[in-house]
Amino acid sequence: MKNKKILAILVIIAVLGVGSVLIPKFVKQQNTIKSADVKVGILQFVTHPALDEIYAGIKDGLADGGYADAKLNFYNAQADQSKVGTMASQLVTQKNDVLIGIATPAAQGLANATSKIPVIMGVVSDPVGAKLVKTVTHPEGNVTGVSDKFPVNKEIELIQQVTPNVKKIGILYSSSEDNSKSQVTEFKKYASKQGYDVSEYAVSSTNDITTTVNVALSKVDALYVPVDNTIASAFPTVIDLANAAKIPVFPSVDTMVEQGGLAAVTINQYELGVATGKMAAQVLKGKPISDLPVEFYDTTRPVINEKTAQTLEITLPESVVKAANAAKEKEAK
Repeated sequence: MKNKKILAILVIIAVLGVGSVLIPKFVKQQNTIKSADVKVGILQFVTHPALDEIYAGIKDGLADGGYADAKLNFYNAQADQSKVGTMASQLVTQKNDVLIGIATPAAQGLANATSKIPVIMGVVSDPVGAKLVKTVTHPEGNVTGVSDKFPVNKEIELIQQVTPNVKKIGILYSSSEDNSKSQVTEFKKYASKQGYDVSEYAVSSTNDITTTVNVALSKVDALYVPVDNTIASAFPTVIDLANAAKIPVFPSVDTMVEQGGLAAVTINQYELGVATGKMAAQVLKGKPISDLPVEFYDTTRPVINEKTAQTLEITLPESVVKAANAAKEKEAK
């Protein structure tokens, strides 16, 4: 009898031993197959460096979340609103497992195209104002994501430090982007409290930019550009005109400072993309949208363009230069 019990115990141990080897391999194989079969639809509103950085981050965020092998169906509407609707519908028809909208118009297009497939917002400053979610803490529908709500108070402090003689600020933005309108309202509120004379200069499309910028430059001491895809896509034109008029431009994105903006307090666009990709991965793993509150990515750093400062004959404060260089070195690590 004892021998039978011992034999039974040995058999159980052997089975458990084999299982401990084979089961993890099986699970790993199942996860690999699942990852390869996953389809992710991505709609980017327009091509410009900031949104391109976000797309790169999304791919890495998906990989970090276990979906490096997922099939990405990527469309770019090139700022054409009619294409946004068409491409969003195509991504829904393709039966992607999750949809990602890069920039507010793209996220809105996807949300309008489906109420069933999960939609992850990438770089949406005002998700409630854009009518993508009712509340940011408990999304009720099929939309959640990552917001890049811009710290306008910090940007105004930077403007004060870098250009203390500026009194009149013009805000250049697109009237067709809900995302921009909310930023304009907030900037005006904070800037007015600091004694600035703030004027709005809205464009309906990139065709209006040259005329509108020239009008603005004749009346202001500096230009502020919110997170705005229409302006970003034509930003080199803005910089050429502003430099010729010796007027500083304070954008909201690091890549726009690299393109010639004088300075900004910015959010790293690539890291925004990584956070967006990771959230999409959580949804793919089965986490309900209602359990994923909108994430506000608000890690900022000062960025300066010393070449632009020389062109405009502006002496950057040493404290600002040191802070920008320290932030750059920290990010490089």
